Amino acid sequence: MSSRTVDAAERRPSRWASMRTRTKVMLAIFVVVLLAVVAGFGIKVPYVILRPGPAPNTLGTFEGQKVLTLSGAKTYPTSGGLHFTTVSMVGGPGNRPSLIEYGLAKLDDHAQIYEESQLFAPQTTREQVQQQNEAEMTGSQSSAEVVAARQAGYDVPEMIEIAGISDSASEAKKLLRVKDVIVSVNGVKIADSLSLQREMKKVTPGQKVQLGITRGGKAMTFAVPTTKVEDRAVMGLALNPKATMPFKVNISVGDVGGPSAGTMFALAIYDELTPGALTGGKQIAGTGTMDSAGDVGAIGGIREKVVGARQAGATAFLAPADNCAELKGHVPSGLDVYRVATIKDAISTVEHVADGSTQGLPRCG
Repeated sequence: MSSRTVDAAERRPSRWASMRTRTKVMLAIFVVVLLAVVAGFGIKVPYVILRPGPAPNTLGTFEGQKVLTLSGAKTYPTSGGLHFTTVSMVGGPGNRPSLIEYGLAKLDDHAQIYEESQLFAPQTTREQVQQQNEAEMTGSQSSAEVVAARQAGYDVPEMIEIAGISDSASEAKKLLRVKDVIVSVNGVKIADSLSLQREMKKVTPGQKVQLGITRGGKAMTFAVPTTKVEDRAVMGLALNPKATMPFKVNISVGDVGGPSAGTMFALAIYDELTPGALTGGKQIAGTGTMDSAGDVGAIGGIREKVVGARQAGATAFLAPADNCAELKGHVPSGLDVYRVATIKDAISTVEHVADGSTQGLPRCG
């Protein structure tokens, strides 16, 4: 009897010791995992992660503010949605993602991962990126206003000012000055960006252009050389079109930056300036830069934007012609993507989507 009692008593401490050992091991594993997670968040990697962002309706509100407000012009009630699409970005100068965020992005079907050097030049700062995004957003809004007003039948006077001269255009730098105003090309009057674009298309690359300008109110004409860029004749000038709008436009989009909402801004302004709902009450999204000549330009993150558009409930999407190839095999189910190259294309496509007559429209994907 006493022998059995002693044996049981001896075994009990052994079981407690075993449990304490297992507890210590589990605690050690937990601490190691916790330290690994903390370290993972602390280690920053030189990558940029792009995901679908919000797709605000330009005809509605965003972050509690009306996106589009027009004053000084007759406007008309509208309905439906003209959504501009965005990309959520983690990474970039001064804001690199953690190793954990990078690992999670590798498992996310909707995340695109780029090396930082693919999207940003060396030595670029976070402040420079923010400033560029703000400037591009302002420029896209200005061009959208001009284009939409003209499409709606308003006269919008425009002055084409030289904002900069390329270092490679050495002869032009000797002749021209920043703030010079372009008034003619080869004797043809330049009234706006569209007329300048039209006349420059007539110039053969390498040919000199008789460029009429005013400087401090004084008229001058110079023979400015051109070079070939993408089969076009260019003078190496950065231009700053300055338009006099017949009404005031206010666009509120919070801290969203970049130029890619230009096309959708132009459509929204045009919609409010013209009778009837351009969309026919449908939810249409899109993207694309817009210059003052009415051309739709390519943007980045097109694959993320079509996903964001579908998540926002859009069934039709307007994509820049130059982005179409990127969408092959990447269009979400339930979304029709249409190719547009100009503001006229965009307006016509929305009208066709509105009345259901989309057969024959050029598509992407």
